[in-house]
Amino acid sequence: MAVTLNPNLLLAVPLAPLFGAAVAGLLGTKFFGNVVGRKTSTAATILGVLVAFILSAMTLNDVLNGAGYNGTVYHWMTVAGMKMEVGFQIDALSAMMMCVVTFVSLMVHIYTIGYMAEDEGYNRFFSYISLFTFSMLMLVMANNFLQLFFGWEAVGLVSYLLIGFWYTRPTAIVANMKAFLVNRVGDFGFILGIGLLLAYTGSMDYQEVFAKKAQLMTLTLPGTDWALLTVACICLFIGAMGKSAQFPLHVWLPDSMEGPTPISALIHAATMVTAGIFMVTRMSPLFELSDTALSFILVIGSITALFMGFLGIIQNDIKRVVAYSTLSQLGYMTVALGSSAYSVAVFHLMTHAFFKALLFLGAGSVIIGMHHDQDIRNMGGLRKYMPITWITSLLGSLALIGTPFFSGFYSKDSIIEAVHETHIWGAGFANFAVLAGVFVTAFYSFRMYFLVFHGEERFGKAHAHDDHHHAPAAAAHDDHGHDDHGHDEEDDHAHHGLEPGQKPHESPFVVWFPLVALAIPSVLIGYFTIKPMLHGDFFKNVIFIGENHKAMEILSEEFHGPMAMAIHSLTSLPLWLAIAGVATAYYCYMINPRVPAWFFAKFKALHTLLDNKYYMDKFNEVVFAGGARLLGNGLWNIGDKKLIDGLLVNGSAKMVGWFSTLTRLAQTGYIYHYAFVMILGILGFLVYFLPFWHA
Repeated sequence: MAVTLNPNLLLAVPLAPLFGAAVAGLLGTKFFGNVVGRKTSTAATILGVLVAFILSAMTLNDVLNGAGYNGTVYHWMTVAGMKMEVGFQIDALSAMMMCVVTFVSLMVHIYTIGYMAEDEGYNRFFSYISLFTFSMLMLVMANNFLQLFFGWEAVGLVSYLLIGFWYTRPTAIVANMKAFLVNRVGDFGFILGIGLLLAYTGSMDYQEVFAKKAQLMTLTLPGTDWALLTVACICLFIGAMGKSAQFPLHVWLPDSMEGPTPISALIHAATMVTAGIFMVTRMSPLFELSDTALSFILVIGSITALFMGFLGIIQNDIKRVVAYSTLSQLGYMTVALGSSAYSVAVFHLMTHAFFKALLFLGAGSVIIGMHHDQDIRNMGGLRKYMPITWITSLLGSLALIGTPFFSGFYSKDSIIEAVHETHIWGAGFANFAVLAGVFVTAFYSFRMYFLVFHGEERFGKAHAHDDHHHAPAAAAHDDHGHDDHGHDEEDDHAHHGLEPGQKPHESPFVVWFPLVALAIPSVLIGYFTIKPMLHGDFFKNVIFIGENHKAMEILSEEFHGPMAMAIHSLTSLPLWLAIAGVATAYYCYMINPRVPAWFFAKFKALHTLLDNKYYMDKFNEVVFAGGARLLGNGLWNIGDKKLIDGLLVNGSAKMVGWFSTLTRLAQTGYIYHYAFVMILGILGFLVYFLPFWHA
């Protein structure tokens, strides 16, 4: 077996989706005259991602057999001794990420054939999702901060294009601008962190920066007594807070549901939002040297895991329930990072990618079957009409809540155990948050499941809440006032949902096949991979853990195989909390629906707080947007109007005019006036120079 992987084959992994994106985006759109049709665009993009997936799987197999690669693929330029390069670092972490990204992307591409069949922007959409896959692959394969930042910004840019895919709809434009601006806040911190490391190491190469970590530990930020490494790590993590939607930079992700459903699965399950988790894991040699940074990560993750889960309880839009679930699960991954359990965070990233993509695509299948009605209050009893969507969604929900033997169980329980064994500041709150989050996750997941697939058939009827179902996010946040094929809200408002007498229908093969393909790893992959990934040598020489952080060591000592772990869980608190969450949801929504109504009436203030998403949007609107407007108006009124226009431009013109008025008084047109002035001038000249002549 070759020790070094073939760089040409590695280069083909990101370039194959890029080629597909170019064919669909350049040749398949109006801008270049629709040279190729839908079939060619579909074939080029799917083939590109399929090639990338096959090569990624081959790469992972080679890595498992001891191969690796870390080198420069393209040298861009050298500035003052600093090399700017495109390079790949292929090890267990990047190879696993490549497989996850390309597999989920392939399923989304296939699903899109059915989901976007009626949309005019069909080719453009395929181009965007292939370009997104290219960007994410460049990010996870990078061996230096320059390429990492390129991939980081590229996924942000393409997500902006995807969220605002239906660019004629005002809500989509607001959502993609919000995502773009919030991510700029995180990216500002990210580039500061990269800049600090570059300034004090003189390199952007990961290994060269890691090699100087002992030197970095001795430095403080100039002008302060703050440890330089702590500041750099927190700045890097602020970038992750934006990308991975951590509190308080989480506000963009729920609104990004304005994009078509396939991109929810791609961006918000498997790829873009996990970029921050991947980045912190890759930087483990640096983060391990700062307990302050780890505590910061732990607390932020805990807040996100618990409080974003609460918001999922009151959502009625099927996609938004899954979106808040994503936020909560990203919080779990972040908690694992703060606990120095990097391998557990990446393990949950992998399992979550499969079952969350499954849930998003399942939600899209339900939306198709319901003729684009997304309100779960208008559903019910879909189990007998959509059997494949039902069973795959059930499997995804069971994986999400951590049912023993399902993939989510192994990763989520490992996070809870790791937090329990952590003793850095904030671990107590984190322990409570991840345990309480188990009940909350089970409750909102099965609330949605029961309302959609069981109980009374509520479709094809007039509903009291139909009036505000399609309202903007100010009301119930069910702000999808459009069908999911991009028609105008005004035209289709009356045609949402099923007409009286109509019945839902199972989705076509190209839609349900990806659900089945994703359901298989959602059930099985945790059982078969937990031992090598968490307690074996899979991440050896990739993830580094400090001697003072013992959580993973204790977990490995207590691990006696996946079967024993599942059996042991039968007596553990997380399982009973999950069962309690499911039972509570069943009682509240299947047996006694008056309970939620009573609860919301009794605790109206709490419901209002959750309904307004903790007023985070309002806070941002008043403080940041309002402050920016105030500053902008001040700069415009004082700086632009008064200082520049008033004083410099108009003031200088007025001064010239005033001076001209004075000088014009001397211009009379009479010769004797001019002669008199000349005589005065000569007289003044003589008086002034007379002392010099005498001398």
